[in-house]
Amino acid sequence: MASHRKWSPTGTRIAGIRTPALATAALTSVALLSQTANAAPSADSKPSVEEVEKKVDDLYHQAETATEKYNATREKTAQQRKRVDSLLDDVARRTEKLNTAREELGSFAAAQYRTGASAPDTATLLLADNPQDYFDQTQLMDRLTSRQKVAVDDYITEQAATTKKRAEASQSLQTLTTTQSALKTSKADVQRKLAAARDLLSRLTAEEKARLAAIEKKKQEAADRKAAELAQQQAAAEKKTQEAAAQQQTTSGTTGTSGTSGSSTTDSSYTAKADKALAFARTQVGKPYVWGATGPGSYDCSGLTQAAWKAAGVDLPRTTWDQVNVGTTVPLSDIKPGDLVFFYDDISHVGLYVGNGMMIHAPKPGAYVREESIFYGGESIIHSVVRPA
Repeated sequence: MASHRKWSPTGTRIAGIRTPALATAALTSVALLSQTANAAPSADSKPSVEEVEKKVDDLYHQAETATEKYNATREKTAQQRKRVDSLLDDVARRTEKLNTAREELGSFAAAQYRTGASAPDTATLLLADNPQDYFDQTQLMDRLTSRQKVAVDDYITEQAATTKKRAEASQSLQTLTTTQSALKTSKADVQRKLAAARDLLSRLTAEEKARLAAIEKKKQEAADRKAAELAQQQAAAEKKTQEAAAQQQTTSGTTGTSGTSGSSTTDSSYTAKADKALAFARTQVGKPYVWGATGPGSYDCSGLTQAAWKAAGVDLPRTTWDQVNVGTTVPLSDIKPGDLVFFYDDISHVGLYVGNGMMIHAPKPGAYVREESIFYGGESIIHSVVRPA
């Protein structure tokens, strides 16, 4: 059996230093490694068109998620700004009222001084940081007339209310400042994602861009086939429902009632609203996607659906995260024109269903509002369907 011995370098070692022959070999290896690390990337290290396409799609998705966060923060900022403005207006009104009360007290003090009556107490009151504490420590109230007492009570009340409102306004201003900072961060996040996507696309050669377009076309064709399948399934289901209703009417006779009038009325009402929303959306086709936009010249995805349903008299919240909670969730098999289709696990995209497996939506930066299959990214990314009215 061969003996197992530890490998030892050739040559001798002096004070922990290898011989020149071994040191030279080591230095050569280090130099080769350094050259390899600093060399330009080889052609094999360049991402494929498929990898670029996947990465760009992922960046656009991230940008859309960041856009919805931006939208939510901007809406919150607007609400907080309104509150701050309201509080500041209230403080101004109260301060004016407080000044009036102070002037009235001053007039009493001046009158007491002219008549030779004791006035220091009132003067001290006007200079006191906390008039209520002052009254707790003196017997001034006993020496004031009824009119003076009313004026003093008004002054104390207004001073307390004004101090409270000033504190509220100060706190609201701090909250607004924090939210504005978050808004700025969200905006920068969106811009970084979009810049990264543009950078990846700009590095593609003409041939690679053609291949990318071919990949996109293939995906669109697959999505259109899925849309056609859904349309066929819905048509078959509708035909079956109509046949069942006709059979029931024949069985029950003309004097019977089907019991579906309430449902028909509801469907008719929804259809009328949906038609208005869809009519609006169709007139927006061709307008550019701009993140954070709510029209009329451009839209992001939730801005478009919000504007479309507003045209039908239905107010939807601003973000996809809030819109998904408005109305009734229905299965994909029961989807109807006007319904909202939400995408991705983080619910960062939404489109307006128009029928036959198609929707109108504002897709992504660089694109325009368009009609497209709801399966544009595959069935797996469809999160839910909501009937908003």
